[in-house]
Amino acid sequence: MKLHELRPAEGSTKNRKRLGRGTATGQGKTAGRGQDGQKSRSGGSVKPGFEGGQMPLYRRLPKRGFTNVFKKQWTIINIDTLNKFDEGTVVTPALLLEKGIIKKVVDGVKVLGNGELQKKVTVQAHKFSQSAVEKIEAAGGKAEVI
Repeated sequence: MKLHELRPAEGSTKNRKRLGRGTATGQGKTAGRGQDGQKSRSGGSVKPGFEGGQMPLYRRLPKRGFTNVFKKQWTIINIDTLNKFDEGTVVTPALLLEKGIIKKVVDGVKVLGNGELQKKVTVQAHKFSQSAVEKIEAAGGKAEVI
């Protein structure tokens, strides 16, 4: 293979419209922008939401609700997913991340009691529901709050 034989991969490139390069190109003179007006000028555009001076829709509509900045965002996991681990394993948020069971831990991990637990495991998490604690202890495991 030589330098002059190199070609881009099939489908990786496509012909661009060469705007404003004469009438033969099919997009000459005004380059598809029309004759006059703000949008025909270079750099001429209006900001998103601008309605020509009329009160924009996002300002006409009433504002509702609020966002609680102190709200905690828990990463939720159910009891039945703990059956993936071997007997006697200490399940931590770091282990859950490593196995790909959870994507990320924002404010902490909360274990909910959905499903059944067949294995004896020690679960370390930031929060537990009451039913989750009962099911973990019924299976012979321990629920430890971090």
